[in-house]
Amino acid sequence: MGMQMSERMKWFRLSRLAWPVAVVMLLFAALPVKAAEPIKIGFGMALTGPLSANGKMSLVAMQIWEDDINAKGGLLGRPVKLVYYDDQSSPSQVPSIYAKLLDVDKVDLIVSGYASTQIAAAMPVVIQKKKLFISLFGTGINEKFKYPKYFSMIPNGPTPKPAFTRGFFKVAEVQKPKPQTIALVYVAAEFGLNACEGARENAKTSGFKVVYDKSYPPSTTDYSPIVRAVRAVNPDLMVVCSYPLDTVGMITAMHEVGFKPKMWGGAMVGLQATVFKTKLGPMLNGIVNYETWLPVKSMEFPGSMELLKKYQARAKDQGVDPLGYYMPVWAYADLQVLGDAVAATNSLNEDKLADYMRKATFHTVVGDVKFGKQGEWAQERTLAAQFQNIKGKTVEDFRDPKTTEVILYPPKYKSGEVIYPYEKAIMK
Repeated sequence: MGMQMSERMKWFRLSRLAWPVAVVMLLFAALPVKAAEPIKIGFGMALTGPLSANGKMSLVAMQIWEDDINAKGGLLGRPVKLVYYDDQSSPSQVPSIYAKLLDVDKVDLIVSGYASTQIAAAMPVVIQKKKLFISLFGTGINEKFKYPKYFSMIPNGPTPKPAFTRGFFKVAEVQKPKPQTIALVYVAAEFGLNACEGARENAKTSGFKVVYDKSYPPSTTDYSPIVRAVRAVNPDLMVVCSYPLDTVGMITAMHEVGFKPKMWGGAMVGLQATVFKTKLGPMLNGIVNYETWLPVKSMEFPGSMELLKKYQARAKDQGVDPLGYYMPVWAYADLQVLGDAVAATNSLNEDKLADYMRKATFHTVVGDVKFGKQGEWAQERTLAAQFQNIKGKTVEDFRDPKTTEVILYPPKYKSGEVIYPYEKAIMK
């Protein structure tokens, strides 16, 4: 009996100790599990200022990617969070933004904002911090820096400077009779200087004589004197390498002055955004300019049209480009590449990511992407397209590019024929 009582007392004492432990364990079990720390991807973006039309539509697409990847479980078992600041379209704002992202926000990875000027301004910080950097629409940036962890999301291929106008020259050189002379006009800024350097190469290759070759300052507001100066030498062709507000000013001046070369356009940024298309309307007819993607059958890559639907649904509420034919697919693909590299390497180690990105082929909403020399695309795929048959200035006038913006080059993606000379196109 004594032994039984002793065992019972022992069990009683142990049970008194066990109950509090069990209660504590139940309480902890009832508490919510702390979510994994997000993988933070940082960047600056032009959300105000002259580059904002393209910057804002890029951001919307990047946010769609963020939602899509998180709906699939994120990366490495962690959610993804975008951390971004408005660079106000000013290169001077960019270095401090990236310093803050890396030193204060402690982001895991960075990508660029939109435009060559902003990307070039970020490069010294990127190189100093030894960060992987995927740029969004930078032209020939790494020819100067030669940074091994730089990758470019733009279809300009291994020779990015001539790529912007190569299609223009390929179309012009087969016209009969063949044009003989050309004028080159360009903004004295990162993109204009690089694109026009490429245009000079193309002019030489195509056998055109350059009879005018001058830049204008970024602060220019009156383009009529420039157009009159070009008209005075009467070239057959004219290539313009400009930023959005310059582009609008140049086209307006061409119509005010009444200058009608046989073909003109080239590398005018802005004409890809709906806000500028609807501003200019029929004044666009006949212009042959670079493009990068249009929603035509030959360019319906896996996921591209689904993205476009998502983008257009959000655009209604966010006051951004209602069509989104320019930057959204590229901004989304930019993060697709980064996310696929993280998933494939199962790592955030940027040396590993860069090594993988140099070798891999990525399947994106803009088609297959493979990087080559200096982080540019291994193969060029920049388009040349001509505005045709535009009657008005509404969004609906530009919704269907099959009739209003036809792809002329390269042949693989061609969707229409050129109207030549320019005067014939504006009379239709």
